Amino acid sequence: MELSRIKWIDKFIISAIIQGGIITVMSFVIVGFQATHTEINLIQYLSNTFEGTAKWFFIGIIFYLIIVVAIAVTGLFYNHLEINLKRKFSGGLKALAWIHLIGMNVGGAGAMLYMIFAGLAGTGVISLFTDGTLGKQNVAIMNSFIEPIGAFIAFLGIGVICGGIGFVIAYGRKSESN
Repeated sequence: MELSRIKWIDKFIISAIIQGGIITVMSFVIVGFQATHTEINLIQYLSNTFEGTAKWFFIGIIFYLIIVVAIAVTGLFYNHLEINLKRKFSGGLKALAWIHLIGMNVGGAGAMLYMIFAGLAGTGVISLFTDGTLGKQNVAIMNSFIEPIGAFIAFLGIGVICGGIGFVIAYGRKSESN
């Protein structure tokens, strides 16, 4: 009988569900805001300013969705290693898997959330949420977001590299005997 413990696929799938919930709530907030403030068509405004800072908003949303899918698909790799190939993630491999999980969730989601916020701040749309009026476009404000986004992307990269190393090591190990 198999031990009833949470496997790495479960951790990655649960985190993908949580990340999916976050992007869904963000979408509901934007749609709800648009429904209650009809004086400006928020998405149309952002679409019309795509040449400038609004592209950060849209790219952040798109990449966030990609991160959600990547986290879920990564769980399938762990499923293959743990269930099909019966590899055990303990010791150093367990540490690499945790870095992978945290790096993808904190690094990936953090970078994308910063990009989304930067796009809203740079276009002046953020002031709709804070002041109730559309602010002026401010391209210079984007400079303050570059370093935090870069740090989160570095954290994401470290997580993915550690996960890749863990995959290779786990794949090379012999199966645990049952």
